Amino acid sequence: MAEIPVTIIRHDKERIRKCTLTPIEGRYGFRFLKAGKGFLFDATGFTLLTIDGPDLMPADAGRPLLLLDSTWRRLPDIERCLIGAPLYRRLPCSIRTAYPRVSKIATDPPRGLASIEALYAALKILGHDDPSLLDGYYWKGVFLKQF
Repeated sequence: MAEIPVTIIRHDKERIRKCTLTPIEGRYGFRFLKAGKGFLFDATGFTLLTIDGPDLMPADAGRPLLLLDSTWRRLPDIERCLIGAPLYRRLPCSIRTAYPRVSKIATDPPRGLASIEALYAALKILGHDDPSLLDGYYWKGVFLKQF
């Protein structure tokens, strides 16, 4: 259970079968939205996980968390759906993905994480350590070794 409300906006072309967040759908405290044509979301007051910006800190725990779920190549599509003024935060550079990178279409950012990794790390920083979020994640053990 997430004590911090989490909204996950998923690109409408995201492959659900390969999505690392699919195992947590339906869990209390997590709201999943689909970003399709004409979709807009007011992100004012949310902490938005991004690759840039100031580091996420425990002091950010007072706001709901917003996570954008897509391939790196399609991420700008979802970002264009956001209106308002979220607080941009990134995860510390020391956190590394365990997910093997195999994209033949685009290059992933060096500090990029799988969505479930980013969600787990963010909630841990915000004071809600719940390793069960990673139960459906094949690389759970490898990822958790860095904490």
